[in-house]
Amino acid sequence: MSIEQPETLHLDSDDATGYPNSPLPVLIYRDVIDTRDPEACAATFEAMFKRHGWPPAWRYHLYDFDHFHSTAHEVLGIFRGQARARLGGPNGRELMLCAGDVLVLPAGVGHASLEADDDFCMVGAYPPSQRPAIERGDPAQLEAAQARVASTAMPESDPVGGPLKNLWRQTTA
Repeated sequence: MSIEQPETLHLDSDDATGYPNSPLPVLIYRDVIDTRDPEACAATFEAMFKRHGWPPAWRYHLYDFDHFHSTAHEVLGIFRGQARARLGGPNGRELMLCAGDVLVLPAGVGHASLEADDDFCMVGAYPPSQRPAIERGDPAQLEAAQARVASTAMPESDPVGGPLKNLWRQTTA
């Protein structure tokens, strides 16, 4: 399987809402796998993420409230349905997520579902030793959240076998 170059999305910190976001870009891979059989699709995402060192953690939908994880990078593999999502917090950017798509979210990037099919579902995974706490934006806590984001270790690999290290290294160089 050949992995296409991902779309990238840069999201600045939002002082007004307290969402740290990240200097690293969100990576958006479109149509990564065949989605005709949703259960097989979910299992394929889980196997792919595990093979690339991101142990699968759950199958669930995307929360309908803005939140972020300052201590973990996250990958989301959409295996069923579609959703209109927002990245970056309450003042962020909207995008459509469809079955077969993968989002790689750097630590600190806000995300929420604005509208989703009833059957919308994803596989979520994190790099080893990273534990995501669900956090909401708080301007008074922004500096502390930014410090946690900055100290979150760079993953060893891209969860789909793509160019994460090159794309993220360019941003931090």
